[in-house]
Amino acid sequence: MFFIRGRIATNDGTPVPHEAVVERICNNRVRQQVHATTGGDFSMELGSKADSFVDASGDGASRDARGSNSIGGIPRRELMNCEIRVSVVGFRSGSIDLVSLTPSESTVDVGAIVVHRTAKPKELTLSATIYKASPNARKAFEKGLEAERKDKLAEAIKCFERAVEIYPRFTNAWFELGTVLQKQDQEEAARNAYHQAISIDTRFLPPYLSLASLAYKENNWTEVVLFTGHILELDPMNHVSGYILDLDPMDYAEAYFYDAAANFNLNRFEGAEKSALKAERLDLRSRFPQLHLLLAQIFARKGNYASAISEIQTYLNMVPYAGDAARVRKWMVELKKWDVDASEVASEKPDQR
Repeated sequence: MFFIRGRIATNDGTPVPHEAVVERICNNRVRQQVHATTGGDFSMELGSKADSFVDASGDGASRDARGSNSIGGIPRRELMNCEIRVSVVGFRSGSIDLVSLTPSESTVDVGAIVVHRTAKPKELTLSATIYKASPNARKAFEKGLEAERKDKLAEAIKCFERAVEIYPRFTNAWFELGTVLQKQDQEEAARNAYHQAISIDTRFLPPYLSLASLAYKENNWTEVVLFTGHILELDPMNHVSGYILDLDPMDYAEAYFYDAAANFNLNRFEGAEKSALKAERLDLRSRFPQLHLLLAQIFARKGNYASAISEIQTYLNMVPYAGDAARVRKWMVELKKWDVDASEVASEKPDQR
């Protein structure tokens, strides 16, 4: 057992966001999370009895508590494909490979993990049309934002409506108006506000994501693909560090998830798999349990039962008491049987060499 300590630093010298979480990730799955202090410092314990690195190694081998092939009593092979990185909205994190550590004491100081800003804070994510709005329109918009932050939604609606009345091409005000209306379950009015926003500025992406969300809720798969397709032309994984995006990486994860679900339901399975895998890579906070069920369906359809079973297990670990948990567990039992049957058939085939 040993401790890893370090600190989080931003590439632009700004304060570390208070919601920063330091994660141990093995084979692209989050295994442990700790919250950083307000100053950005963190400490993480590895190797306790409650901890397990079996998933990282894949072989379930017992630990060698001594020798050069271990780190703090943990075999190096169990630390392969494991890293420490930071999860925080609006930033992309550097990482530290655990297998490269050489602790000489029970505590290892890994120094600073630098996070790079990749997205504007919501209040700075603005359409260019805001700079053409009159002072009175901007004042009404700012009052609406303040009322929205205080959860005074009726007041916020009036302020945003006043802003677009003064300046009808105020994209951000239309978008915020839609957001507040949607919070009050006025979905048709919200949809109209989002459409007003995108009719003015097609490069402002937040209302496209909101429209994709509404279409997903209604199982309107053609519309989902229409809106997500526009968003995903700006794939964040193709941008260099420091590029400012209209959406943060978590929002892109949501867009890829909607796109995958829509493509699957439209029988576009190759596109569904591509988008689902991208969503899984971006969804570091695991906000979409349904994504893993979707991947299970995709893998099962391809006869990759082992991967399908793994995705189902991830889903059940995330939401063990979901309403469909019993049905999903039953499906997993069937997949395990099919996996055994497929393995037996494969072993019976003659050597083709």
